[in-house]
Amino acid sequence: MKTREEAVALLYEYTKSDSLRKHGLGVEAVMRAYARKYDEDEEVWGIVGLLHDFDYEIHPTADKHPMEGSKILRERGYPEEVIYAIQCHADYLGLERKTNMDKAIFACDELAGLVTAVALVRPSKSVMDVKVKSVKKKMKDKSFARGVLREDIINGTAQLGVDIDEHIATVIEAMQGVASDLGLGLPAAGAGET
Repeated sequence: MKTREEAVALLYEYTKSDSLRKHGLGVEAVMRAYARKYDEDEEVWGIVGLLHDFDYEIHPTADKHPMEGSKILRERGYPEEVIYAIQCHADYLGLERKTNMDKAIFACDELAGLVTAVALVRPSKSVMDVKVKSVKKKMKDKSFARGVLREDIINGTAQLGVDIDEHIATVIEAMQGVASDLGLGLPAAGAGET
């Protein structure tokens, strides 16, 4: 298995956007949290989260992402379970999500993006101030973070077999653990839930 350091290097090689790099780090944290929850290999799950969009800048269309990236991963020696799970985050490929890892990456990807968006509109711009109720409220507001596929969050949560509130809480907590890496660190003095 490849190391996290190798996966980070691959992410940075192909992804120049700071926000997309941070998205990979956020999804990595959430995947690691779910790996612990299911008593699975945290390193493998983390790499899936880290690399799920590594090829998006060079292959931003559905006819190429993540299938072209899968070729790069194979060339670099990543295991098929990692490659398949990464492919599973793209609902339009119609792949069967066979394992908890396949289900988790689909369930976590869009929700991590939504949690980030919610954090960025907070006065503190900190994920430390994000609450489940805030995410649920923004999820209902279709004009907020329009690029986030709400149906993927709903379907992914159902496939994972968890309660939506529990899922959102897991994602927030995992992202709080790496808040400084995501640029969503400590809240401003006096900031709080509104």
